[in-house]
Amino acid sequence: MTGWLGHDKIPGVMHADVVIIRLIFTGILVASGYVLKPVGGDPWISAAVGAVIGICIILFERRIRRATLKTLIGAAVGSIMGIVGAFLIGSLISRQESPAVAPEVKTFLTLALTFFMAYVGLMVGAAKGDYLELSALGGILTDKASRRDLKILDTSVIIDGRIADVAETGFLTGSLIIPHFILRELQQVADSPDSSKRQRGRRGLDMLNRLQNNSSLDIQIVETDFPAVREVDLKLIELGKQLDAVIVTNDFNLNKVSQLRGVCVLNINELANALKPVVLPGEAMRVFILKEGKEYNQGVAYLDDGTMVVVDNARRLIGKNADIAVTSVLQTTAGKMIFGRLWEEPETGLTSGEHRINGSVRRQSRDSRNGPMPVRITDSEPITES
Repeated sequence: MTGWLGHDKIPGVMHADVVIIRLIFTGILVASGYVLKPVGGDPWISAAVGAVIGICIILFERRIRRATLKTLIGAAVGSIMGIVGAFLIGSLISRQESPAVAPEVKTFLTLALTFFMAYVGLMVGAAKGDYLELSALGGILTDKASRRDLKILDTSVIIDGRIADVAETGFLTGSLIIPHFILRELQQVADSPDSSKRQRGRRGLDMLNRLQNNSSLDIQIVETDFPAVREVDLKLIELGKQLDAVIVTNDFNLNKVSQLRGVCVLNINELANALKPVVLPGEAMRVFILKEGKEYNQGVAYLDDGTMVVVDNARRLIGKNADIAVTSVLQTTAGKMIFGRLWEEPETGLTSGEHRINGSVRRQSRDSRNGPMPVRITDSEPITES
């Protein structure tokens, strides 16, 4: 299953261009070392030295690309100030005409002082770069990294699949980050000998293909890994802290641990619960009694969104539709539960417009002369007359 989702989705053509530029740069250094022979006159040794220098420069470039604009400006300003300070102090040392200090010692002291001051200025400037206020420059320089909207997808939310539906509606903005270690875990689940796990893993791969085929989404595959961290959840938290990104998950434990570690989390289950229709005590609805409840004479029904509805004295109505009145709503970590009682037909002795609900009289808000009051039904069924 490898190769189903390429890594070129993130950098795209730019990634290939960067690789070509790096190869050309290293080739120029190797060729220069071979032709100029700066090390001992041996062209091959000089070419090897040029290759090592090129590799070191590329590694430094890969590292410095992760830095923010504020850090780079602070490091540049600090190193320049360090070099200027070293130059001034070095000038004072070189002008001393003391016979006790040899010229070679003065040169070494000046050179060592220059490196020392430049290094200190670089490190201090980089550390204090966050104190710079780029907005004071009138928008000439802006730190795009501070405005990035990154969301890291967890394995659970990919397998769940609802993230694809949310993304297609346009409510999910920014870039969706898929770490390589998440892909590796997903592939291991898809290759599992357990049929249920294998089915879930393949569903996750299908969801990723669906996300990738959505042209309005920015899907990025990152190679960043944390070898010292073994658990995938902890790797997600470390990556979220490094990228200052939000973790999208369905895992309740990961949700809590991420919040303790200072990483923002978007939980799809919490979003689904928030989008469920609000039901207040006293409202009427029609439900289909599906099965028997745990308590005596109870019936259980389900709304279209999966919300469980427990109805008292509804055992005899299993397999039938029933009009009920909501008595209470219980919110749990797993979702919402609705409790209700049967909405009974009008009894003898009650005035027009009154209904009896398990012994208590309830008057309809609509005037009886205008006809029977319509009962509010769930969105899946039309309004009928009670």
